[in-house]
Amino acid sequence: MRVRNIAIFSAAMLAGALGGTLMGPRPAEAVAREIIELQRDVTSLLQGQKDLSTQMTQDHTVMKTLVEQSGDTVGKLNGTMSALQKSMQDVTANSGARLDTMSTQVQGLSDNLEEIKSRLGKLNQQLVDLQNTVQSLDAKISGGGAGTPSTGASNSGGAMAQPSGSVPSSGAAGGGGAAPSADTLYSNGLRDITSGKYDLARQEFHDYLKYYGDTDLASNAQFYLGEIAYSQRNYDQAVTEYDHVLTNYPKSFKLAPAHLKKGMALIELGQKTAGVRELRDVIKRFPGTEEERRARAKLKELGVAVTASR
Repeated sequence: MRVRNIAIFSAAMLAGALGGTLMGPRPAEAVAREIIELQRDVTSLLQGQKDLSTQMTQDHTVMKTLVEQSGDTVGKLNGTMSALQKSMQDVTANSGARLDTMSTQVQGLSDNLEEIKSRLGKLNQQLVDLQNTVQSLDAKISGGGAGTPSTGASNSGGAMAQPSGSVPSSGAAGGGGAAPSADTLYSNGLRDITSGKYDLARQEFHDYLKYYGDTDLASNAQFYLGEIAYSQRNYDQAVTEYDHVLTNYPKSFKLAPAHLKKGMALIELGQKTAGVRELRDVIKRFPGTEEERRARAKLKELGVAVTASR
Protein backbone atom coordinates (compact mmCIF):
# COMPACT_ATOMS: atom_id res chain seq x y z
CA MET A 1 0.00 0.00 0.00
CA ARG A 2 2.81 2.41 0.91
CA VAL A 3 4.68 1.67 -2.32
CA ARG A 4 1.56 2.30 -4.37
CA ASN A 5 0.92 5.64 -2.66
CA ILE A 6 4.51 6.75 -3.24
CA ALA A 7 4.30 5.68 -6.90
CA ILE A 8 1.05 7.59 -7.38
CA PHE A 9 2.54 10.69 -5.72
CA SER A 10 5.66 10.54 -7.91
CA ALA A 11 3.60 10.08 -11.06
CA ALA A 12 1.47 13.06 -10.08
CA MET A 13 4.53 15.22 -9.49
CA LEU A 14 6.06 14.16 -12.81
CA ALA A 15 2.81 14.85 -14.62
CA GLY A 16 2.63 18.28 -12.97
CA ALA A 17 6.15 19.09 -13.99
CA LEU A 18 5.55 18.03 -17.55
CA GLY A 19 2.26 19.90 -17.61
CA GLY A 20 3.95 23.03 -16.35
CA THR A 21 6.61 22.71 -19.01
CA LEU A 22 4.01 22.25 -21.71
CA MET A 23 1.86 25.13 -20.54
CA GLY A 24 4.55 27.70 -21.02
CA PRO A 25 8.21 28.45 -20.99
CA ARG A 26 9.86 28.56 -17.63
CA PRO A 27 13.30 29.59 -16.58
CA ALA A 28 15.95 26.89 -16.94
CA GLU A 29 16.98 27.36 -13.32
CA ALA A 30 13.44 26.57 -12.10
CA VAL A 31 13.23 23.55 -14.35
CA ALA A 32 16.55 22.23 -13.08
CA ARG A 33 15.41 22.73 -9.49
CA GLU A 34 12.21 20.79 -10.12
CA ILE A 35 14.17 18.02 -11.82
CA ILE A 36 16.50 17.81 -8.81
CA GLU A 37 13.52 17.64 -6.45
CA LEU A 38 11.93 14.99 -8.66
CA GLN A 39 15.13 12.93 -8.58
CA ARG A 40 15.23 13.30 -4.79
CA ASP A 41 11.63 12.08 -4.56
CA VAL A 42 12.35 9.14 -6.85
CA THR A 43 15.41 8.30 -4.77
CA SER A 44 13.30 8.49 -1.62
CA LEU A 45 10.70 6.31 -3.30
CA LEU A 46 13.28 3.70 -4.22
CA GLN A 47 14.72 3.77 -0.69
CA GLY A 48 11.22 3.36 0.77
CA GLN A 49 10.58 0.46 -1.56
CA LYS A 50 13.89 -1.12 -0.50
CA ASP A 51 13.06 -0.62 3.19
CA LEU A 52 9.63 -2.11 2.65
CA SER A 53 11.11 -5.12 0.86
CA THR A 54 13.58 -5.62 3.72
CA GLN A 55 10.79 -5.37 6.28
CA MET A 56 8.66 -7.86 4.33
CA THR A 57 11.62 -10.26 4.17
CA GLN A 58 12.12 -9.99 7.91
CA ASP A 59 8.40 -10.45 8.56
CA HIS A 60 8.37 -13.50 6.28
CA THR A 61 11.32 -14.99 8.16
CA VAL A 62 9.58 -14.42 11.51
CA MET A 63 6.34 -15.92 10.21
CA LYS A 64 8.21 -18.91 8.79
CA THR A 65 9.90 -19.45 12.15
CA LEU A 66 6.56 -19.20 13.97
CA VAL A 67 4.95 -21.65 11.54
CA GLU A 68 7.79 -24.12 11.99
CA GLN A 69 7.57 -23.81 15.77
CA SER A 70 3.80 -24.31 15.59
CA GLY A 71 4.33 -27.38 13.41
CA ASP A 72 6.79 -28.83 15.90
CA THR A 73 4.37 -28.13 18.76
CA VAL A 74 1.50 -29.79 16.89
CA GLY A 75 3.72 -32.78 16.13
CA LYS A 76 4.63 -33.14 19.78
CA LEU A 77 0.96 -32.84 20.78
CA ASN A 78 0.02 -35.52 18.24
CA GLY A 79 2.70 -37.80 19.66
CA THR A 80 1.47 -37.16 23.19
CA MET A 81 -2.16 -37.80 22.17
CA SER A 82 -1.17 -41.04 20.43
CA ALA A 83 0.67 -42.21 23.55
CA LEU A 84 -2.32 -41.29 25.73
CA GLN A 85 -4.69 -43.09 23.37
CA LYS A 86 -2.53 -46.22 23.44
CA SER A 87 -2.36 -46.03 27.23
CA MET A 88 -6.15 -45.74 27.42
CA GLN A 89 -6.57 -48.72 25.11
CA ASP A 90 -4.16 -50.78 27.21
CA VAL A 91 -5.97 -49.76 30.40
CA THR A 92 -9.35 -50.62 28.83
CA ALA A 93 -8.10 -54.03 27.66
CA ASN A 94 -6.56 -54.82 31.03
CA SER A 95 -9.70 -53.64 32.83
CA GLY A 96 -11.85 -55.90 30.65
CA ALA A 97 -9.64 -58.90 31.40
CA ARG A 98 -9.64 -58.09 35.12
CA LEU A 99 -13.42 -57.69 35.16
CA ASP A 100 -13.83 -61.08 33.46
CA THR A 101 -11.48 -62.66 36.01
CA MET A 102 -13.30 -60.98 38.89
CA SER A 103 -16.63 -62.14 37.47
CA THR A 104 -15.36 -65.71 37.38
CA GLN A 105 -14.07 -65.43 40.93
CA VAL A 106 -17.34 -63.96 42.19
CA GLN A 107 -19.27 -66.76 40.52
CA GLY A 108 -16.94 -69.25 42.15
CA LEU A 109 -17.47 -67.68 45.57
CA SER A 110 -21.23 -67.67 45.02
CA ASP A 111 -21.16 -71.35 44.17
CA ASN A 112 -18.98 -71.99 47.18
CA LEU A 113 -21.71 -70.48 49.33
CA GLU A 114 -24.33 -72.60 47.59
CA GLU A 115 -22.23 -75.70 48.18
CA ILE A 116 -21.80 -74.79 51.86
CA LYS A 117 -25.56 -74.33 52.19
CA SER A 118 -26.08 -77.71 50.54
CA ARG A 119 -23.60 -79.37 52.91
CA LEU A 120 -25.24 -77.74 55.92
CA GLY A 121 -28.57 -79.06 54.74
CA LYS A 122 -27.13 -82.56 54.42
CA LEU A 123 -25.50 -82.33 57.84
CA ASN A 124 -28.73 -81.11 59.36
CA GLN A 125 -30.60 -84.01 57.81
CA GLN A 126 -27.97 -86.43 59.08
CA LEU A 127 -28.29 -84.98 62.58
CA VAL A 128 -32.06 -85.38 62.42
CA ASP A 129 -31.68 -88.99 61.24
CA LEU A 130 -29.14 -89.66 63.97
CA GLN A 131 -31.41 -88.12 66.60
CA ASN A 132 -34.31 -90.25 65.44
CA THR A 133 -32.12 -93.35 65.55
CA VAL A 134 -30.96 -92.56 69.09
CA GLN A 135 -34.53 -91.92 70.21
CA SER A 136 -35.62 -95.19 68.65
CA LEU A 137 -32.74 -96.99 70.35
CA ASP A 138 -33.62 -95.41 73.70
CA ALA A 139 -37.21 -96.51 73.30
CA LYS A 140 -36.15 -100.09 72.55
CA ILE A 141 -33.73 -100.15 75.50
CA SER A 142 -36.42 -98.81 77.81
CA GLY A 143 -39.02 -101.36 76.71
CA GLY A 144 -36.89 -104.46 75.98
CA GLY A 145 -34.73 -107.03 77.75
CA ALA A 146 -31.02 -107.86 77.55
CA GLY A 147 -31.33 -109.33 74.06
CA THR A 148 -33.19 -106.35 72.68
CA PRO A 149 -30.49 -103.74 73.36
CA SER A 150 -27.97 -105.92 71.62
CA THR A 151 -30.20 -106.05 68.56
CA GLY A 152 -30.83 -102.34 68.85
CA ALA A 153 -27.12 -101.60 68.97
CA SER A 154 -26.60 -103.59 65.82
CA ASN A 155 -29.37 -101.70 64.06
CA SER A 156 -28.02 -98.42 65.39
CA GLY A 157 -24.64 -99.06 63.89
CA GLY A 158 -26.21 -99.75 60.52
CA ALA A 159 -28.40 -96.65 60.72
CA MET A 160 -25.54 -94.39 61.71
CA ALA A 161 -23.27 -95.64 58.96
CA GLN A 162 -25.68 -94.72 56.19
CA PRO A 163 -25.82 -90.91 56.61
CA SER A 164 -22.13 -90.41 57.22
CA GLY A 165 -21.14 -92.65 54.31
CA SER A 166 -23.63 -91.38 51.73
CA VAL A 167 -21.20 -89.11 49.83
CA PRO A 168 -18.17 -91.43 49.79
CA SER A 169 -20.34 -94.31 48.62
CA SER A 170 -21.26 -92.21 45.56
CA GLY A 171 -17.57 -91.72 44.85
CA ALA A 172 -16.91 -95.41 45.20
CA ALA A 173 -19.72 -96.23 42.80
CA GLY A 174 -18.54 -93.69 40.27
CA GLY A 175 -14.80 -94.24 40.48
CA GLY A 176 -14.41 -97.71 41.88
CA GLY A 177 -13.29 -96.30 45.23
CA ALA A 178 -10.24 -94.52 43.68
CA ALA A 179 -11.77 -91.05 43.11
CA PRO A 180 -12.11 -88.37 45.80
CA SER A 181 -15.60 -87.57 46.98
CA ALA A 182 -17.84 -85.30 44.90
CA ASP A 183 -17.69 -82.56 47.52
CA THR A 184 -13.89 -82.70 47.67
CA LEU A 185 -13.43 -82.51 43.90
CA TYR A 186 -15.92 -79.69 43.47
CA SER A 187 -14.71 -77.55 46.37
CA ASN A 188 -11.08 -78.04 45.30
CA GLY A 189 -11.98 -76.96 41.76
CA LEU A 190 -13.71 -73.82 43.02
CA ARG A 191 -10.80 -73.00 45.30
CA ASP A 192 -8.27 -73.35 42.49
CA ILE A 193 -10.25 -71.40 39.89
CA THR A 194 -10.79 -68.49 42.27
CA SER A 195 -7.07 -68.42 43.08
CA GLY A 196 -6.09 -68.50 39.38
CA LYS A 197 -4.76 -72.08 39.30
CA TYR A 198 -6.60 -72.79 36.07
CA ASP A 199 -4.80 -75.94 34.93
CA LEU A 200 -5.35 -77.66 38.26
CA ALA A 201 -8.96 -76.53 38.42
CA ARG A 202 -9.57 -77.84 34.89
CA GLN A 203 -8.36 -81.30 35.87
CA GLU A 204 -10.53 -81.31 39.01
CA PHE A 205 -13.68 -80.31 37.14
CA HIS A 206 -12.92 -82.89 34.44
CA ASP A 207 -12.65 -85.53 37.16
CA TYR A 208 -15.89 -84.32 38.72
CA LEU A 209 -17.71 -84.74 35.41
CA LYS A 210 -16.08 -88.13 34.89
CA TYR A 211 -17.17 -89.57 38.22
CA TYR A 212 -20.20 -87.46 39.16
CA GLY A 213 -21.63 -86.29 35.86
CA ASP A 214 -25.22 -86.98 36.93
CA THR A 215 -25.20 -84.82 40.08
CA ASP A 216 -26.83 -81.41 40.54
CA LEU A 217 -23.50 -79.58 40.38
CA ALA A 218 -22.30 -81.23 37.15
CA SER A 219 -23.58 -78.31 35.04
CA ASN A 220 -21.60 -75.94 37.25
CA ALA A 221 -18.44 -77.95 36.72
CA GLN A 222 -19.03 -77.89 32.96
CA PHE A 223 -19.60 -74.11 33.05
CA TYR A 224 -16.35 -73.55 34.91
CA LEU A 225 -14.46 -75.44 32.22
CA GLY A 226 -15.73 -72.75 29.86
CA GLU A 227 -14.70 -70.02 32.31
CA ILE A 228 -11.18 -71.43 32.54
CA ALA A 229 -10.80 -71.50 28.76
CA TYR A 230 -12.18 -67.94 28.51
CA SER A 231 -9.81 -66.65 31.20
CA GLN A 232 -6.89 -68.18 29.29
CA ARG A 233 -8.18 -66.52 26.07
CA ASN A 234 -8.78 -69.91 24.45
CA TYR A 235 -12.07 -68.66 23.04
CA ASP A 236 -12.69 -71.57 20.63
CA GLN A 237 -12.52 -74.04 23.52
CA ALA A 238 -14.63 -71.72 25.69
CA VAL A 239 -17.45 -71.72 23.10
CA THR A 240 -17.33 -75.53 23.00
CA GLU A 241 -17.52 -75.84 26.81
CA TYR A 242 -20.40 -73.34 27.06
CA ASP A 243 -22.24 -75.25 24.33
CA HIS A 244 -21.95 -78.41 26.45
CA VAL A 245 -23.73 -76.58 29.28
CA LEU A 246 -26.53 -75.45 26.95
CA THR A 247 -26.90 -78.86 25.31
CA ASN A 248 -26.37 -81.30 28.18
CA TYR A 249 -27.97 -79.35 31.03
CA PRO A 250 -31.06 -77.53 29.67
CA LYS A 251 -32.47 -76.94 33.18
CA SER A 252 -29.25 -75.64 34.75
CA PHE A 253 -29.26 -72.24 36.43
CA LYS A 254 -26.01 -71.62 34.52
CA LEU A 255 -27.88 -71.22 31.22
CA ALA A 256 -27.93 -67.42 31.32
CA PRO A 257 -24.22 -66.98 32.11
CA ALA A 258 -23.32 -69.69 29.57
CA HIS A 259 -25.26 -67.87 26.82
CA LEU A 260 -23.68 -64.55 27.83
CA LYS A 261 -20.10 -65.79 27.93
CA LYS A 262 -20.55 -67.76 24.71
CA GLY A 263 -21.65 -64.56 22.97
CA MET A 264 -18.67 -62.64 24.36
CA ALA A 265 -16.27 -65.42 23.31
CA LEU A 266 -17.70 -65.38 19.76
CA ILE A 267 -17.15 -61.61 19.60
CA GLU A 268 -13.54 -62.10 20.74
CA LEU A 269 -13.13 -64.61 17.89
CA GLY A 270 -14.32 -61.97 15.40
CA GLN A 271 -17.70 -63.66 14.88
CA LYS A 272 -19.61 -60.49 15.72
CA THR A 273 -22.93 -61.45 14.12
CA ALA A 274 -23.18 -64.74 16.02
CA GLY A 275 -22.00 -63.11 19.25
CA VAL A 276 -24.56 -60.29 18.99
CA ARG A 277 -27.28 -62.87 18.38
CA GLU A 278 -26.33 -64.67 21.60
CA LEU A 279 -26.37 -61.41 23.60
CA ARG A 280 -29.77 -60.46 22.23
CA ASP A 281 -31.02 -63.93 23.16
CA VAL A 282 -29.84 -63.35 26.74
CA ILE A 283 -31.77 -60.05 26.91
CA LYS A 284 -34.89 -61.72 25.54
CA ARG A 285 -34.82 -64.92 27.62
CA PHE A 286 -33.43 -63.71 30.94
CA PRO A 287 -34.89 -60.26 31.69
CA GLY A 288 -34.05 -58.65 35.02
CA THR A 289 -30.87 -60.69 35.54
CA GLU A 290 -27.26 -59.57 35.89
CA GLU A 291 -26.56 -61.36 32.60
CA GLU A 292 -29.16 -59.18 30.83
CA ARG A 293 -27.49 -56.03 32.19
CA ARG A 294 -24.06 -57.17 31.03
CA ALA A 295 -25.40 -58.15 27.60
CA ARG A 296 -26.94 -54.69 27.16
CA ALA A 297 -23.70 -53.02 28.24
CA LYS A 298 -21.67 -55.10 25.75
CA LEU A 299 -24.04 -54.29 22.87
CA LYS A 300 -23.82 -50.59 23.75
CA GLU A 301 -20.03 -50.84 23.78
CA LEU A 302 -20.18 -52.38 20.31
CA GLY A 303 -22.58 -49.69 19.08
CA VAL A 304 -25.21 -52.30 18.25
CA ALA A 305 -28.96 -52.01 18.85
CA VAL A 306 -30.46 -54.25 21.52
CA THR A 307 -33.02 -55.65 19.09
CA ALA A 308 -32.42 -56.49 15.46
CA SER A 309 -33.88 -54.00 12.93
CA ARG A 310 -36.60 -55.30 10.67
